[in-house]
Amino acid sequence: MTEREIMMKKLSSYQFTIDDLQLYLDTHPNDEKTIEKLNETIAEFTPLKDKFESLYGPLTADENSQNRWCWIKAPWPWETEEVE
Repeated sequence: MTEREIMMKKLSSYQFTIDDLQLYLDTHPNDEKTIEKLNETIAEFTPLKDKFESLYGPLTADENSQNRWCWIKAPWPWETEEVE
């Protein structure tokens, strides 16, 4: 597994956790422990996302306001060689 793939899996896990906690907070808005966990998760997610984007470009087309087509410069998944 490449470093890029490892980072993507971590980012995906963090994003899932953030979404799940936010959904929970929709029905339990005063749960202090969940709010704290959400803030911790966002604090871990943000620098990893920034590092990923500095190395590989924006995660989504919405992330790049300077050049909205920048994200397409990365190789497509079928254009990379599998090394195992």
